[in-house]
Formats: sequence, C-alpha cells, structure tokens
Amino acid sequence: MRADLHLHSTESDGTDTPSALIKICAEAGLEGVALMDHDTLSGIDEARYAADGLGIAFISGTELSVDHQLTDGTSVKIHMLAYGIDPHDGPLQDKLEWLRAGRDERNPKIIKNLRNLNYDITMDDVLKQAGGTAVGRPHIADALIAKGYFSDRNDVFDGLLNDGGAAYVERSRLTAAQAIELTTQSGGATVIAHPLTMGLHGDPFIAVLADLKATGLLGIEAHHPMHDVALRETFTEVADDMGLLATGGSDYHGTGKKGYSVGVGKGDLRVPEGAFEAIQKVLADR
Repeated sequence: MRADLHLHSTESDGTDTPSALIKICAEAGLEGVALMDHDTLSGIDEARYAADGLGIAFISGTELSVDHQLTDGTSVKIHMLAYGIDPHDGPLQDKLEWLRAGRDERNPKIIKNLRNLNYDITMDDVLKQAGGTAVGRPHIADALIAKGYFSDRNDVFDGLLNDGGAAYVERSRLTAAQAIELTTQSGGATVIAHPLTMGLHGDPFIAVLADLKATGLLGIEAHHPMHDVALRETFTEVADDMGLLATGGSDYHGTGKKGYSVGVGKGDLRVPEGAFEAIQKVLADR
C-alpha cells in the first residue's frame, strides 16, 4: 500500500484544508493516509469523509510536543505521533484543550518579544494566518512573512522562534510517558516523529527508546524527509533491533514547508511497506 503517515492541514499549521489535502493525496496515488495536526482533532471528520469518498484508507491522529527527562537530569523535546485518536471524549482528547490553551497563553508573549525586537506584529495579524483551532509559532511566522520581514517559515524560525531563539517562549507540555499512556488509554498507538530532531545519538538515544518502549511506544518515524538515506537505514535497524515499528511520512504542510510533497517528501521518500497496515492492526486490537 502506498501510504503517508504524517500529514498536516489548515486545522494546525498546514496550508490545505483537510478535504483538499485528501484530494491531493488521491491525485498522488496514495492508498492510505494519516492526518496528524498539532494538538487538535478538528480536521478528522472532514478528512475521513473525503478519504471515504475517494476510497483511501484513513487513520486519525494528532502530533504532540512532549518532554522526556534524561538520566543526567536534563530533558529532551520529542514530537510524538498519536495514531487512532478520534474527536470524542477520552483521556488524551480531554488533554488537547489544555495543550491548545498553553499555546494561546504563549502566543501573546512571543508577539510581545517580537515587538520589543521592532517587528510590527499583532495578535490579529497572526489570527488572519490561522485556519484552525491550534494557533502557534508557524502562524506567527506567516504573519511576519505577510508583513514582508521574511521570505519563508524557516527564515523566521532560525534565530527567532526556534527553541532558544530571540523571541522564543516555553509552553505547557505533556511528558513523553504521559502522552504514551494517555494515547494507549484512548485506544491509540504512539510513534516518535522525525527522531533526528531529538538531537540524541548512540547510547543516550537507545536509552530513551528503551524507556519509552517500556511505557508502550510502538515505533519511530525512521523515514522522514529530513533524514538522508543512510540515516533512514540506521533508524530502521535500530527499530528492528529494539522490536519497534519503523514508520514514515512526508510531514507535508503544503506551502508552509517548502519542497515537501505528499507520499514522497523531497522526492525519494517511501513509507515502509506494511507500516500503515501494522498500525491499523494495533489499533484494531485495542
């Protein structure tokens, strides 16, 4: 099955509506897709309806930003893909509103920092760029681009909005263990997104995977556009050795992330054969 297990729509920081996104996937020949908007499930019903109409298998879900404490007392930020989460009441679903509230509290603080750095930007400017309920840093970046300060999101994040950037503000997060446990209690399954961004290698990376597997982690997104071919192979071997599922996805955001296409990322990406079905099976068993 040709699949893409990591897609974003206008309900978070993508630029295509859920239904338009599914149409793009169908035109690209994809047979299975997963919508993984940040901290929200608001696009799931629309995307599922579109997928059903086009004969595409669909997995619901959301992407979470979580923290995990290391043995040396420091912490690492991890992006966690929570598959099989539908927009109804449940242990994880009930936490998403709290996570979005954390974004809402942070956004004005970031804007204040930007104004102190002489960027003429308001919350109204940001809201004009947001199509959904999860308003965050990408929409702030889009507002700065619309004002003519930058040419794309990467330029804004570099030095301003990335962790430690001049305008960066921390926000409320779940721990990785909490995210895994809440997802499992909600009938879902968790995969670490683009593990390269964890910034860990060797034994520290393996130790985190071992900790989270013991909590219920299903897999890692070995195949991602920011991983070169050698790194994809390395992550796949690590997953196999640890009894984790190696998955993949384009992390498509429309024009919000230039150069990424559904199903193929930068052109050479292929989601591992059977990964979509493996997640479906785990979800069916739960």
